[in-house]
Amino acid sequence: MSLRDIAAHIKEMYDTDISHTVLSEVTDRVIPAIRLWQAHELEDVYTIVWLDAMYYKVKNESGHVVTRCLYNVLGINMEGRKHLLGMYISESEGAKFWLSVLTDLQQRGVKDILIACIDNLGGFEEAIASLYPKTEVQSCIVHQVRNTIKYVASKDVKAVIADMQLIYRAANKELAEEHLNTFENKWGKKYPIAIKSWRNNWHKLSTFFKYAADIRRLIYTTNTIEGFHRQIRKVTKTKGAFTNDMALLKLVYLVSQRIAEKWTMPLQNWGLTMQQLSILFEGRLTEIL
Repeated sequence: MSLRDIAAHIKEMYDTDISHTVLSEVTDRVIPAIRLWQAHELEDVYTIVWLDAMYYKVKNESGHVVTRCLYNVLGINMEGRKHLLGMYISESEGAKFWLSVLTDLQQRGVKDILIACIDNLGGFEEAIASLYPKTEVQSCIVHQVRNTIKYVASKDVKAVIADMQLIYRAANKELAEEHLNTFENKWGKKYPIAIKSWRNNWHKLSTFFKYAADIRRLIYTTNTIEGFHRQIRKVTKTKGAFTNDMALLKLVYLVSQRIAEKWTMPLQNWGLTMQQLSILFEGRLTEIL
């Protein structure tokens, strides 16, 4: 609820007026809990980690409304359970920012990440290579498709999407690369920027072909964390500009804690998935198990 909602509710229930200043002071009592959560110790290993951004309007120190990126890091632990590892606010992304995020995770106890799923985040590859050089990086296929469509004329969108589906739905990487070559031959002259994006990011887009179908479904998109974001937006969508960064953090933190209460069960068929990961990442899990 916004401060206005809370004030109106108290007025209706108790016929008492409470200023926004007083209400803000009351809600500020959650700040120590946020600080404690931001520093809480994490587990040694996370099998899969998703990173994605949410965008909000926030008033800066000058009172001007600016756009803030709120990055959430969602992980799956060894038991197959979801765990929100951190929330980070930044004006822009880049290697320096991602290095600070990954350094924070490392300082809080994360020794290894098997697979990181991202939305083609700028600077992330360089940052993770410096702290977690063995981590496999998978860019989100769905975001790649969306970005490609931006450069395609509306009359060609349906055909281009059909050709892209042949690439990422291929049985293996070799067949996918054949479809990518066909895709380039067909559309390369007309949409060179779109094709260049696929080529430049192919090493990250094709990581998921190494794995069996159940792992592929988990990592080829950022749907897992986007589902989490949809739940948060149900609460934040009615809000205008937040008064400051902490006001944004307070609300998202409280909503995320409520969502996390339901994360009591491991992912479906996690036992089989874990067996595959143990084989694929031999030595990196047995040291922990």
